[in-house]
Amino acid sequence: MNDVIIIGGSFAGLAAALQLGRARRKVIVLDTSRPRNRFAGHSHGLLGHDHTPPLDILAAARQQLARYPTVRLVIARAEKISGVIDDFCVVTDDHESLRARRVILSYGVADQMPDVPGYTESWGTSIVPCPYCDGFEAAGQHWGLVWSGPQSHNQVRLFLDWTDRLTVFADGHDIAPDIRADLAHRNIPVVDGRIVEIAHHQGHIATVNLDTGSTVAVDILFAHPRNKPSANLHESLGLATMDTPTGVVLKVDERRQTSTPGIYAAGDLSTPILPSVTQASSQGAMAGIFAQQSMLA
Repeated sequence: MNDVIIIGGSFAGLAAALQLGRARRKVIVLDTSRPRNRFAGHSHGLLGHDHTPPLDILAAARQQLARYPTVRLVIARAEKISGVIDDFCVVTDDHESLRARRVILSYGVADQMPDVPGYTESWGTSIVPCPYCDGFEAAGQHWGLVWSGPQSHNQVRLFLDWTDRLTVFADGHDIAPDIRADLAHRNIPVVDGRIVEIAHHQGHIATVNLDTGSTVAVDILFAHPRNKPSANLHESLGLATMDTPTGVVLKVDERRQTSTPGIYAAGDLSTPILPSVTQASSQGAMAGIFAQQSMLA
């Protein structure tokens, strides 16, 4: 029997595997090779890897894990999980049944792109969600923010650390009069109407086009589309979840354990605010360490 099965082999999953491999625990990592940030040209804010393509970081991590004989990386999708602590069974899409004492869920989330021409093509290049990931490279430029709810007001205040040229796109949302007054006080224009097209050149925004006929040129657009977990294993397990402004994440305790004993979670799947590769790597490492410690005699 394996000690741990890790479902998801991006930053969180590989960080967990590294800690467990160094503890000489028998580990299987199941991965579909579709990390959330595969659209990004560079990853920022990760110590030692700042401005490095994320796929290059993951490739280097997999090479480094090869020196640990107890870690096995498998390209497969987990289809089912059953069992209880110390005896879980994971069935893959090629019908292989794997058993382990612990499970770490790190299969992340998938962003749900709106049905707007040019949006998907620009995602990760000039439409991005995180100022900590991409703000420095676009500092001082003209930013756009697609309003997604009350949390967008805080994002406005946050963005002003990077730029003093910001335009808010209401995109059909009702923005309260007091918030509009605050935005006006900050000299931040609000553009009403729904976004109907992102005019771009190879993913680089030219203009945001609206159903009112208006077009607004920005250099970068910050948006927070809805997302959902990349698999539904947590639903079949009945794991506790929590709602966030953009989707659902798993609830975990201070040791990264979910509501089911023996099942841990890390990365975007369990991060309610500002997910990043730094957070995912840290959470994955801790999930691996806590899973190992839970198996001590």
